[in-house]
Amino acid sequence: MDSGFTPQIAVDVSVPGVQVPHAYVKDGQIVLNIHPQAVHQLELGDSAIMFSARFGGKSEPVIVPVQAVLAIYARENGRGISFQPGEDGSTPPPASEAGAPASGGAPQKKGAHLRRGK
Repeated sequence: MDSGFTPQIAVDVSVPGVQVPHAYVKDGQIVLNIHPQAVHQLELGDSAIMFSARFGGKSEPVIVPVQAVLAIYARENGRGISFQPGEDGSTPPPASEAGAPASGGAPQKKGAHLRRGK
């Protein structure tokens, strides 16, 4: 955000405790815009990221355990950091379900799933 970029996180929705609107999940993942103007009551905790956001005009609660975060990157240029499943000490999911981007690369750029309400 300091550079004027939009922070996004790629999330593995198969991790226990993930709470997101499943209509916006694609290939077992969801990309979430976590810019403070796009979310409400953003809490970046030690164990989870929590906020509420509008999906299709409806406010929804979002809970993302930190072990479910696959990548954090800027929407505008795709630069950021990706995590291998299990880096936090948890058991990694099977390779066919991991869906993590290649080490060092950002996930493919996708359209924003969160929109700022007027």
